[in-house]
Formats: sequence, structure tokens, C-alpha cells
Amino acid sequence: MKKNYLKFVVFLGITTFIFSCSKTKEQKQFTVAEYEAAAKHMDRDLYDLVYNKVSGSTFIDNNKLIYSTKNKEGKKYLLVDIEAKTKKEAFNHQELAKILSKELDTEIKASNLPIYDFEFTDNIESIRFTTHKQIFNFNIASNVLSKVTPKLKKTSRNENVSPNGKLAAYIDNFNLWVRSIETNKKTQLTFDGVQNYGYATNNAGWTKSDGAVLKWSPNSDKIATFQQDARGVGMMYLTSSNVGHPKLEAWKHPLPGDDNIFTIERVIIHLGTTPKMVRLKMDKDFQRGSTTDHIASRKNELLDAQWNKQGTKFAFVSGSRDHKVAHLQIANAKTGVVKSIHKEEVDTYYESGVKAENWKVLFDSNEFIWYSEKTNWGHVYLYDLETKKLKNQITTGDWLVKQIKSIDEKNRQIYFTAGGKETGNPYHNYYYKVNFDGSNNINLTPSKGTHIVVFSDDNSTLIDTYSTTTTPPISVLRNNKGEKIMDLETADISELKANNWQKPVEFSVKARDEKTDLYGLLFLPSHYVESKKYPVLNYIYPGPQSGSVGNYNFRPVWRDFQAVAELGFIVVAVDAMGTPMRSKSFHDAYYGNMGDNGLPDNITAIKQLAQKYKGMDIESVGIWGHSGGGFASTRAVFAYPEFYDVAVSGAGNHDNRNYEADWGEKWQGLLVEGNLEGKGDGTTNYDNQANQLIAKDLKGKLLITHGAMDNNVPPSNTMLVVEALIKANKDFDMILFPNKRHGYGDMTKYMTRKRWDYFVTHLLNAKPAKDFKLK
Repeated sequence: MKKNYLKFVVFLGITTFIFSCSKTKEQKQFTVAEYEAAAKHMDRDLYDLVYNKVSGSTFIDNNKLIYSTKNKEGKKYLLVDIEAKTKKEAFNHQELAKILSKELDTEIKASNLPIYDFEFTDNIESIRFTTHKQIFNFNIASNVLSKVTPKLKKTSRNENVSPNGKLAAYIDNFNLWVRSIETNKKTQLTFDGVQNYGYATNNAGWTKSDGAVLKWSPNSDKIATFQQDARGVGMMYLTSSNVGHPKLEAWKHPLPGDDNIFTIERVIIHLGTTPKMVRLKMDKDFQRGSTTDHIASRKNELLDAQWNKQGTKFAFVSGSRDHKVAHLQIANAKTGVVKSIHKEEVDTYYESGVKAENWKVLFDSNEFIWYSEKTNWGHVYLYDLETKKLKNQITTGDWLVKQIKSIDEKNRQIYFTAGGKETGNPYHNYYYKVNFDGSNNINLTPSKGTHIVVFSDDNSTLIDTYSTTTTPPISVLRNNKGEKIMDLETADISELKANNWQKPVEFSVKARDEKTDLYGLLFLPSHYVESKKYPVLNYIYPGPQSGSVGNYNFRPVWRDFQAVAELGFIVVAVDAMGTPMRSKSFHDAYYGNMGDNGLPDNITAIKQLAQKYKGMDIESVGIWGHSGGGFASTRAVFAYPEFYDVAVSGAGNHDNRNYEADWGEKWQGLLVEGNLEGKGDGTTNYDNQANQLIAKDLKGKLLITHGAMDNNVPPSNTMLVVEALIKANKDFDMILFPNKRHGYGDMTKYMTRKRWDYFVTHLLNAKPAKDFKLK
């Protein structure tokens, strides 16, 4: 009896188990085909399906224009007669293809001419171009092709070439030299440069190169540069992964709060038979820029620096260590005497424009133009150079000047870009012209959208190409009153649409203060059905130097936003408070509290969007980002675990005390130890941004990643968080990419696939595709 009872219990248990399993929803297994279909939405070849765009445009003598465009039949070059308002093929494409095929002994198609560095010569009678590593001249009338023997003037990327093209400056053994490009004669210019105290050194800590940083005078007879003092500055170290002894990388890399950071001693070098160096009569400058956390452009040009035409005076802007002071000064190139011109001090940080310097000394008229956000909006002002007094404010209003593009001193006009002056999306980029006295402010690009402009040499005519996130590029020719002269091209995206291209949804919602407008983009899967629920993925880049979107022009591919949406997610990217291109107060939103990362705005944006897009499942939210976005996405699951469930973090600067000094000290302020009264209680004003200090609050899933040889954001940033997570007994996942830099290089596609898998696993409760590999 007992035995039969046990059999019955076992049978009942098995029956119950089978019955309950039949009720359980089977876990979805993604196929490789589904992943591949999604990946098609991030294929860079989609850019080739946007036809009839204007590219490679050049004005000729201000009254003609050459540009190329590509349609479904192939590429062609067009010549525009501006006065006649006509356009035609610039030359006989068929004939050139035929002649080139014979010359190169290979088939060249007229619809796909492989020509580069295209230009007209001989009063528009010939064209010169490069193909197959050779230079040719083609006479349009006679259809005669001739080979051009180039003058060999090779320079290296570490050399800084003079305006007249005859000299190349470079660094050798910590000293500055010049080389004659024609004769290769080398001349040493400085002699006291030593390690950690060398000339024209290109090292900002987070980025470095062997290029010489300097500013040539217009007539190529002088060089303005500096001697960088890195003595006593702390070191940064990285070690490689390899069989045998690892390779050590070590370089000077100051951190916030360090007693010693990079300083520069400005010098002017006079070239000639016997070069002479003049050291400017001033204190050492902090290595600070008014637009970036470096003093060198990508081409190694010294930033915040300007010569007069004669090369006798040199203007520059010095910055304080905390970026709160910007000081315009002018040096006498012969004596080294420095004259103070203008100084502005702000409560947070001074910037002279949006990724461009908008100050300019007008030596000929004894004036200078200065950029300031003192009215809460970025505008330009005209000052008297002698009296140093304000003459007038040039631009005004609740909008900002982004970049001064050119200054017409003869007609006393400024050409510039701005945002927020027109109705609609304030991130759309428009071009304007205004008189020095602030009068006659004209919008040169009145059509709605983000504009890219190419001006003729005399600014009389411009090619205006504009688009929105959903409207493909349209190119027109305008005069300098903004009036349309003629249409050039309208992009065709019919083939792009035929490949299942999905429009992003541009939105505007309210910020955390319930007043300020925020803008961003939302990506729905092509199979979106409102009755279904889709987990939300939040892409984030918090700035403060840029935002998650920023540029609202047309793109066939927005990262992998649409690709990952196709897997069953809704993707949201927001330009939160604390990012640029709006008011000063908007940009300053979390100054001194970088741990904010704009996350409150991302959360409120997603909640508002969910009221309209009913398919958004805000009970299941993931977030990801890289660099600053890695910092922010990790912060999300530490500080807001009730909202964010899953984070994938890449190369985050999780504690800016471990990132370069210029960055943290600009956005967080100078490091102060102790409480508000300055008492040493072990705290600092950087604690509110240190992710490792709140790692114990992790509740969701976290995949944290870093490149082991990241020389931008050192991997110690991530290891601080990893250590805190382990000590708090928290479960997390981690990938350390051996020998990879900040962007993961050839392991990037692997990282993308792992991110997809992580969200699929933890938000969709599905199984990722097996053996999928991004192409």
C-alpha cells in the first residue's frame, strides 16, 4: 500500500511538472540570419545608396563652380556658370575614359572615373588630376592627355610646413629644427631643449604625438612656439600582453590635484642666416586652450595664436589652470615685451566658441573681436585695441554664435554659424552675415535644417547644402544675401528606402526642470507594433564637450541604433542638460558634479516618450556608452537601479582623478580635499563623480569593458570600479581587450556583438545567435 502511494506521488509530481512546463513560454533562440538582417542597418555601404549629392566642390574665379555628383549610372563632374545660371558636364567623360584606358592599359569606365585631386588649369581649358599614383593634365578642347612630373617635396606628418611651402619645422632630440624642402638643408633653431623640457612638444597627457606644435608667421620668417616644462609631472604607465617580457609605455600625464602639471614658456624664433630666439617677457603659461583640452590642432598648429600680417606682433590667449580666466595678450616679436589687452573671468569655465576660436585681433583697424557668454548666450563683441574699451556688441539675442567662419575687414562684415536663432530644433546649423556694428544680420541659409556651406573666395556666392534627420541633402547656389540663384542637386534615397531604411524619430521633451526643451532621436524596429512591448535601450554620451546626438543632419546610418532596434528594442538618444550648443546655463547644468552625467534628463525623456509610444517597456531599460558614455552608463545602474536594469560600459573615465588634469579641472573644478570648511575628513569635491564609491549600489546587470593599452582613458579607471564591485560581493561581467587602445581597434565588432548578446540575454530573456560574426 505504501509503495503504491509513493508511485502515485511520483506520478503526480511528474504530471504537475510537465503541466507547468507546458505553460512556460519557450525562450527565443535568435538565428544568425536574424542578427545578419539587423546588421544590414549599420552597413556603411548604405551611404552609397544616397544619390545626387554635391561633393568635391570648388569655385573658379568667383563666377564658375565645379562639383561632382553620383547617380545610379555613376559619377560625373559638372561645371556651373553662375552668371548664366547653367550647368553642364565639365568635360567629355567618355573621351577621357577612353584615353585613360589606353594610357593605363586597363579598362576605365566613364561612369566611374578614378580621378582625385581634381582642379581646373589654364583658364578652365584643362583639368589636372591624380590617378593610379600619377598626375595627368587633360586638355578639354583637344582631348589631349599629358603626364605631369611632380616636384618631389616630401614631408613627414611630424613636420610643420611653412606658409610658403619651402620649410618644414620638426623636433629632434627635444629641440626645434627647420629643413629646406627644396635642398634638404637642416638648421637647428634651439639648443637648450632636454628631456621633459623640450620645444614644441605635443603632449597633453591624454593625447600625444611627435609632431612639432607651432604657429608660422604669414611670411614664413618666424615661428611662435613654446618650451614645455614637464619636469616633476607624474607619469602614466601601460604594459603590453605578449609572449615574453611586456613592453612598457611610460609618459608624462598630469592628473587633477597634482602639484606639477604641464606649463609652457612662450618663445618666438626668428629665422635667417643666424636664427635668433626671443623668450616672451611673461610668466609661464598653463597648457590650456579656450576651445579644447589641448593647445594643438590635429595638424599640430598652435591654437589660440594669431600673427599680424607683417609678422611683427603675435597675439595669444592664456588660460588659468581651472579655465575660469581667459587673457588676451600681444607680444612684440622683436623684443618679447608682452602687452595685456583683455581679460575675462567666469564662475565655471570660459570657452571662445563651439569647437572654434571666435576671438580675433584686427591689427589694421586697431580693434579686436571677443567671444563671451556673459549674457548667458555666446555672442561676439567689438573692442578698441588701444583703449581696450567695448565699442559695441555685434550679435545679441537668446541664441548663440557657434563659429566665426570669416571676417571681411574691408566691408566690416562677419560670416558665422549659429544655433537657436530660427524656430525649430536649436541644434540645426545656420550661416549668417552681420556688420561690425551689429546691423543687417542676415540668414544666408534660410531653408529649415542643418547647413554645410562652401563660400567663393570673395564671399559673393555660396553652395548651401542642407538636410534634417529625415530629409536628405538638398544643394542650392545662393548669393550673399541668402537669395537662391539656382538649384544644384536634390539627393535621391529611393534605393535606400528599398533596402528597408527606417527614419529616426526626432523628438522634443521637457528636461528635469519641467521647463527646458530637450531634443533627441528615437529608433523603432521596422516591425514595431504598438500593442507589443519592447525593452528600451538608452545610448548616452554625456559630454560635457558634446552630446549624444548634437548634429541633426541626414545620415543613412546612425551608429548601430537601428540595427539593435531590429532585434526587438526601442533605442533613445538624448542631448541632456550639461552639453553644449545651447545657453551657458544649460551647459553649466552639472558643473562641479560630473557624476550627474545628464542621467536625470535621460530618465525623464524616456518616461515622456513612453506616454506617446505605448510599445516602450520602461520596466525593462538598458543603457550603453563608450568613454564618457561608459562612465555614464555604469553610473546609471549604480545611482538609478530602480530605472536602469542593464548597462554595457566601454572605456569609462569612472573617476576623473585618474584622468588627465585638464579635463577634470575644467568641468569638475580644482581638486579640494576635505569638507566645505576645508577640514581634512578624507573627502574631496571629486567624490560626487567617483563611480567606485557607489559601486556597492549595483542591482542590475553590468558588462564593463576596457582596452588594456588605452592611452586616452587609462584602464585604472575601470579597475577601480572592478575592485569596489568585488569588495561589495557584486556579480558583474567584464571584458579586458588585450593590447587595445581607446577604441578597441579590430576587436570593436566583437564588442558590438557582445553588447547585442548582453541586451538580448538580460532584457529580452532570449538566447543570442550562435557563431554570429559581424562582417
